[in-house]
Amino acid sequence: MVSCKGGNLQTINTMFNELITNQILIVPIFAWAVAQFLKVVVVLQQKKRLDFRYFVISGGMPSSHSTFVSALATAIAFSDGLGSVTFAIAVIFAFVVMYDAAGIRHSVGQQAVVLNRLLREIGERRPATVLGRDFRELIGHTPFQVLVGGLLGIGIATLWISITDV
Repeated sequence: MVSCKGGNLQTINTMFNELITNQILIVPIFAWAVAQFLKVVVVLQQKKRLDFRYFVISGGMPSSHSTFVSALATAIAFSDGLGSVTFAIAVIFAFVVMYDAAGIRHSVGQQAVVLNRLLREIGERRPATVLGRDFRELIGHTPFQVLVGGLLGIGIATLWISITDV
């Protein structure tokens, strides 16, 4: 590990090199990007239109949150072992994120659907400017989207590590 006490250029270069070659960091970020790209593909297939907003929004198929945390836990498993403290922490973190994605955030999305319906009904009697804009409905994930995201993260991390032999 490099300390930046001196702040010299060599120390900064070393730190930057460690950052961009840190497989435990790169693998989950790559897996997240693949999941976000797949969302665009899924929407293209389902709605027959290309919508690049799905590359940056949460919600939808697959769960990029689940992909990210499962890839992180998998990369740590390969790096530190299944019996390590860091793997245990990563798995607990993954469960919390995945539970939130499928449970709490999915419920918020369902509530947004109901609220938007109520606001449209009220809006028929009041000017739309009084009510504001609709609530975002695609916030969370179904359990299946979370499962697919989790399996995608495990698969990408396993493939990456087996190819790069880290």
